[in-house]
Amino acid sequence: MNFSFYPYGLIVFSVFCFALAIQLSYYLGVFSRLAFFRKIKDSEPNTPPVSVIVCARNEDDNIVQFLPLILSQDYPNFQVVIVNDCSSDNTGDILEEFARKDDKLKIVTIKPDDYYSHGKKFALMVGIKGAEHDLLLHTDADCRPAGDQWLRNMAAHFQGGKEIVLGYGPQAKAKGFLNKLIRFDCYFIALQYLSFSLSGRTYMGVGRNLAYEKSLFFRKKGFASHYQVLSGDDDLFVNEASTKTNVAVEIDHQSFTITLAKQTFKEWFRQKKRHVTTWPHYKQGDKFLLGLLPVSQFFFFSAFIALLFMHFLVYIVLGMFAFRFLVQMLIFNGSMRRLNEVDLLVYSPFMELLLMFLYPALALSNAFQKKSKWT
Repeated sequence: MNFSFYPYGLIVFSVFCFALAIQLSYYLGVFSRLAFFRKIKDSEPNTPPVSVIVCARNEDDNIVQFLPLILSQDYPNFQVVIVNDCSSDNTGDILEEFARKDDKLKIVTIKPDDYYSHGKKFALMVGIKGAEHDLLLHTDADCRPAGDQWLRNMAAHFQGGKEIVLGYGPQAKAKGFLNKLIRFDCYFIALQYLSFSLSGRTYMGVGRNLAYEKSLFFRKKGFASHYQVLSGDDDLFVNEASTKTNVAVEIDHQSFTITLAKQTFKEWFRQKKRHVTTWPHYKQGDKFLLGLLPVSQFFFFSAFIALLFMHFLVYIVLGMFAFRFLVQMLIFNGSMRRLNEVDLLVYSPFMELLLMFLYPALALSNAFQKKSKWT
């Protein structure tokens, strides 16, 4: 021990211990809910009528790939509502061709208006109003179901007072470092929102794979409280409409909806910038819990480096760091297996550090950018 640093070392060591305690409380108290989750099979399958809602703007290539997978779901009673939102490509013609072959498909078209521009929330509201059934299952036009049991797995939870079902929408696996970073970010977000939901504190869902009741949507006045926010058709609505008892989680591998990850860092960064604009609109308690995790992470690593520099209780500090690492790897391993992302485990410590610096950069970048409509 370097005694010249002793008074400062005690302070930094206290910060290190406090940050470690916070980190462990998240991993063992919250994230373990997903890592050790066991789905209980219902003896009597629940198959209520479902309307699948998809908004599409210039998605002709994606429609050819994803729409057959949705229309061929193994489910007794469902419709697919596609909102053709001001498309200027062949989206409309392709949808008409599908509709001639399958009466489960309903097309709702929004035409461009020179005097009025709108965002995705308006298109979603049009689709919801046009849906025949009360149970609504949402996905995006660039997503594909992982199997023909997607609809069945998601819809089965709508009983016993459940009004919202949260699913997982992973990024497709591809070669390259960027793909692994994007997939890890997607996984880590899911680890948080699914684990918190399993703990009875649901704060968000993702529109790539989200179901809720139409009656709940109108009872909560839809997107009225956050219509002006660029994003939030999924997370802000769930943040507002969820309770401790009305949400279920579905993580069967066939219930996933897979989307192609962005090919360049610039595209992904732009997408992330749009997504993080919703965070300030969360409930205060949710913002505190979500903000406490990265803050404790920053102080943990900063204090760790400082303690090593000061040679303060080196072996104890290294032991505590190793314990945190082992707990984290245990939780990551379990949750990644449940979300079919276990190949990311070996990269996770490095990815965690990268994201710790990325999110402040996103917030700073958003502070200097003008708002824009969805594309």
